[in-house]
Amino acid sequence: MPDKINAYLVQGGNSLKGEVLVSGAKNAATKQLVAALLSDEPVILHNVPQIGDVSATIEMLEGLGVKVTVDGSTVTVDPRTLNTSQVSEALSRKNRIPVLLMGPLIHRFGEASIPALGGCKIGPRPIDIHLAGLEKMGAEVSEGDGYYKAKCKKLKAAMIELRFPSVMATETLILAAAKAKGTTVITNAAVEPEILDTAKLLQSMGAIINLETNRTWVIQGVERLGGAEHSVIPDRIEAASFGIAAALTKGSIFVRDARQDDLLSFLNAIRRVGVPFKVEKDGILFGHADEYHPVVLETDTHPGFMTDWQQPFVMLLTQAKGVSIVHETIFEDRFGYTEALVKMGANIQLHSDCLGSKECRFKHQNFLHSCIISGPTPLKSADICIPDLRAGFSYLLAALMADGESRVTGVELIERGYADIIGKLQTLGAKINVE
Repeated sequence: MPDKINAYLVQGGNSLKGEVLVSGAKNAATKQLVAALLSDEPVILHNVPQIGDVSATIEMLEGLGVKVTVDGSTVTVDPRTLNTSQVSEALSRKNRIPVLLMGPLIHRFGEASIPALGGCKIGPRPIDIHLAGLEKMGAEVSEGDGYYKAKCKKLKAAMIELRFPSVMATETLILAAAKAKGTTVITNAAVEPEILDTAKLLQSMGAIINLETNRTWVIQGVERLGGAEHSVIPDRIEAASFGIAAALTKGSIFVRDARQDDLLSFLNAIRRVGVPFKVEKDGILFGHADEYHPVVLETDTHPGFMTDWQQPFVMLLTQAKGVSIVHETIFEDRFGYTEALVKMGANIQLHSDCLGSKECRFKHQNFLHSCIISGPTPLKSADICIPDLRAGFSYLLAALMADGESRVTGVELIERGYADIIGKLQTLGAKINVE
């Protein structure tokens, strides 16, 4: 492959068959690289995916003076060389990880400075929940000249209730609480599997952390955290994406290391649509059916239907017989990618009303956060540009289903979150070239 890939040339019409190994979870690995900064000894992470977001996070840590060693899917982080509390603007615009650094940097230096954040364009995604929690823990937070700054001689425990169970806000506050003075309680918090995995790493490092009932994290701060060795959980987003790929291309894919525990709501949803699957000891076998059924579905925080499953699932519903509705309740602007699917022949309409079974926080705010899909509709090839990471796999699915060759640009976005995506698809029988 060339050093820089400008586009994927995808020939549609081939069934995907075979076996694929799920990589480590992006949403766990990137956070755990940051969590390692709380230690005063090296931390070793296994099953780290070789993707753009991991590379960007490593570059950011190295910009802080941290020694990071990469050996395939094993990454060793030595935080003892950390030498600055200011995150470089040049190294922090690629994702939203910098906000997680606030706690570890405050613990080390008594202050932290991070630039405004980057990441996918799927809505404003403000960090006020993060900053409000840090303020409750005693940090003095200010904003100016494109930077967020926080100062605190010693973070202290607090009772923090999140107004929404934000994943990254929960993670930010857990990292801050791990070495704070006293016991911090975070209620209405996120409880995603990736957060639980990071909690396991922190516990291995010496943290006292527990998930209690009703979305409540209880963290008893400790004076020091030490080294640890940890294996990142498999990526449930990638696992679901390949499951839908099997269904849409009339194929059969064994997704090795796909974990039923992490995919319960996804598996229930595709079973309602009619996608056959078989849970096995070391993975899940996904197949296809002659006809798929329409459904009404809402995204939600875990254990609900994950917002990052929404894009490939909408792609699946374009081939269901009848009218389906998807109500996005996590991000207010996540259906922009459907414009290209309509261009390829999908019948999709967007609405600002809450079209699910419940009203959500975007009601009466004029966000196009509900989607009506009518199917089945054949797709035709087109030139399409990927707008964000998770939409990227949906575009590949559309191209793999379409009649003819599609040219897919914006490929650097999908490579941020999927390890060797083209190689894996080619192994399954996809006809994809790069330019």
